[in-house]
Amino acid sequence: MPRPKKDNYPLSLRIEKNVYDRLTQYCEDSGQTKTLAIERALMAYIDEYYRQQEKLEHI
Repeated sequence: MPRPKKDNYPLSLRIEKNVYDRLTQYCEDSGQTKTLAIERALMAYIDEYYRQQEKLEHI
């Protein structure tokens, strides 16, 4: 039985070739798809942003 599709939005972007090359190498090394790697990196960045904002609010 196939996995249920997750709710999603298509995203089209242009990135520098060296960033794409590093992403490709990372995905080959880790066994992740490019989509999954980008989703995880983006979520980590966003989570860190909000952690920093919380710290600033307490100062």
